[in-house]
Order: sequence, then structure tokens, then C-alpha cells
Amino acid sequence: MPLNPKYFLSLPNILMKKIMHTTNFANTFIEVADDCPTQQAEMPPQKGDNKTVANIHFDIVAHNPYKFTSDDVIFQAFALKNALNPSELDTERAAFFLKGQPCMRCSPLTKRYGWGVHNNEEGKIAIFPKESVEYQQFAKDENLKHVKAMRSKRG
Repeated sequence: MPLNPKYFLSLPNILMKKIMHTTNFANTFIEVADDCPTQQAEMPPQKGDNKTVANIHFDIVAHNPYKFTSDDVIFQAFALKNALNPSELDTERAAFFLKGQPCMRCSPLTKRYGWGVHNNEEGKIAIFPKESVEYQQFAKDENLKHVKAMRSKRG
């Protein structure tokens, strides 16, 4: 019996779906790190002409609440920092998520600049300053899973 070539063409896609990693959470609130140095949320400063990862994360999420997932934001930051060719973004994204990536718990927004991240039921994210009423409401919401941002310092 001859082999169907369509089977072999779809095999990598099937394998990729099974081994793809994600940074997405659903119905989760990422609280600011315990060792965050700010009393109030700060807009990340730009260093020279180049945007930092924190600038990119902030620009994407602050201007597009609940439009993107964590995966979208993290990959978009990677693509911008590495000047990826737009025609190769799908392939690059698949390769990027073949290995685990740091999630928004590791973002400078949650670790250093005082922003909490709410992940809705679809995994779409929005940020809230730690001094805001919304942040306090999410922090007390028992219907959400709560995780802390990663500490900057060990110990």
C-alpha cells in the first residue's frame, strides 16, 4: 500500500502542537514581586534609542488591554528586539515556543515596575498599577488563581 505524502507533511504540525510550550494563564492574577522596589507603579524608562523588554511589554499591554495573550506579548517583544522578518514570524514563533520561555511573572513590569497582570478566562492580559483599586480587587478575588511575580533577588 503506498504511503500518503499528506500524512508526512502534517506530521511536523502535529508534533509541534504536542510539544509547544506556553506562558499563558487563564483566570489568574500575577501580583507584583515581594521585592519590587517601587511604592507605586512606574512607566519603564527607555534607555537611549532602543526600547527595553519592559518598554515593549508596557506599550503592547497598556495600549491593548485584554487584546493579547502572554504568549503574544512575549513573542512580539522577542521579534522586535531581534528585528525578525515579518514574513517569517509564524515559523519563528513556532520555533520560539518549542522550548519553555519566561512568563509574565518574569517580566520587569511585575518584578521591578509595580504592575500586576490579570489574565482573563481567555488568557488575554491587562496590567494594573499596584496602588490602584482594580489591583486591590484582583488581589482579593478568590475566584482567581494568584501567583507572585518572580523575586529579583534570591533568598
